[in-house]
Amino acid sequence: MTDQEKTGLGNYFVANYPPFSAWKATNLPDAFAVLDAPPRPDTPLGLYLHVPFCRKRCKFCYFRVYTDKNARDVETYLDVLVKELELYRQRRAVADRPLHFVYFGGGTPSYLSAAQLRGLFERVQSLFPWHDAAEVTFECEPGTLQQHKLETLKELGITRLSLGIENFSDKILESNGRAHLSAEIYRAYQWARDLHFTQINIDLIAGMVGETWDNWRECVRKTIELAPESVTIYQMELPYNTVFSQELSPLPLYSGGEGSGVRGRPLQDRGAAASDAEPLTPGPLRTGERGGDGQHVVDPKEIADWPTKRAWVDHAFAEMAKAGYSVSSAYTMVRDPAKTKFVYRDSLWHGADMLGTGVASFGHMSGVHVQNVDRWEQYVEALQKGELPLGRAMKVAPDQLLRREMMLQLKTGRLHSDYFRSKFGRDIVSSFAEGWGALQSDGYLTVKDGIIELTRAGLLQVDRLLPAFFEADYRWARYT
Repeated sequence: MTDQEKTGLGNYFVANYPPFSAWKATNLPDAFAVLDAPPRPDTPLGLYLHVPFCRKRCKFCYFRVYTDKNARDVETYLDVLVKELELYRQRRAVADRPLHFVYFGGGTPSYLSAAQLRGLFERVQSLFPWHDAAEVTFECEPGTLQQHKLETLKELGITRLSLGIENFSDKILESNGRAHLSAEIYRAYQWARDLHFTQINIDLIAGMVGETWDNWRECVRKTIELAPESVTIYQMELPYNTVFSQELSPLPLYSGGEGSGVRGRPLQDRGAAASDAEPLTPGPLRTGERGGDGQHVVDPKEIADWPTKRAWVDHAFAEMAKAGYSVSSAYTMVRDPAKTKFVYRDSLWHGADMLGTGVASFGHMSGVHVQNVDRWEQYVEALQKGELPLGRAMKVAPDQLLRREMMLQLKTGRLHSDYFRSKFGRDIVSSFAEGWGALQSDGYLTVKDGIIELTRAGLLQVDRLLPAFFEADYRWARYT
């Protein structure tokens, strides 16, 4: 097996474009300029709130999370998070705009108590009412849920509950540093089902350390048995700045090999990855910050290669299709496409504005990418001074906006050239003919009558195909 097929250090999930390494603190005047200007007409606005607290740090996690904060720290954070919303409401680009979607991500939003959630939600809604939003999503770790907490979430308007199950094996959950066990999965799921949430999503990860074909088949069977409205499956990565990455430093320095990009693109030390919603979540840890017990040393033989992980996802998709599910994206299956939507994902992939609030969060406003400062002290200090905690930004050129939407929407498995011709005045079939042609000859997609459609092989590894559409300056650039 070549290094390109092994799971090496790094990751390949393309969450945004241009790469984060192109975003600079020197570009912040562009961010403040668009905040003080009228918004783009007919552009929906979303709100992402980052809750960075966790009971434990998963050994594969590189998000900005904290496991050592006390009750006073939590209250301080919630206070400044609301202050950030107050400051945004004063900006012309935000003003009285209604919210199209709301997303509580982390970290672990369900780490907060029912009383803390009620207080936070009421304060947020006083500034940004979400009663008319098309979707309000809340991420949960099963072991942090109690029935009364779920009752509070339902009462306060959460429409989409996303359960970070990842696996049903206690051994695998423990080996990978997850805080919950299988008994908590079933208890939390049944409470949520009894409360009739509009949509319950289950997250799984194909290829967690210690995974086997037999166990994966059981995970898929148990998921179908639970019958959630949607299932999101990611292929396990080993990003830098995680517990596992520090234990596996001798591994090849390629971003997942088969997941590394077209024809062996080198490793990218990347910042954003998706959790369930897919597009934008907070950034990475810095070297030296570790979580979990730090004792488990991983045998590289336990780590599935990329062909195996793709085969596991393919098996899951096939079994779920037999059970009546349909493909919604390269990572998602839905039970009823007419009713089950991913508003957060689809809005962002079609160019929506989003306020990314909380430490290290990413957002977008009127053609400018922004990210908050990624340190607790910086974030809290800025807001206590009454300043927006922006850390870096990038004004995105029209061609880059087109590329961004094209690459992100390709993750759904299908592109309609008429959409891009209407919105950007460009024919993507002819403009990117070389890229489409190369991928078509490799069997990853088809192009016919203005419709570009991924094959199953292309769908299962779409992120490694996307660099074919990066501008030349970014194809070999550092991602973060």
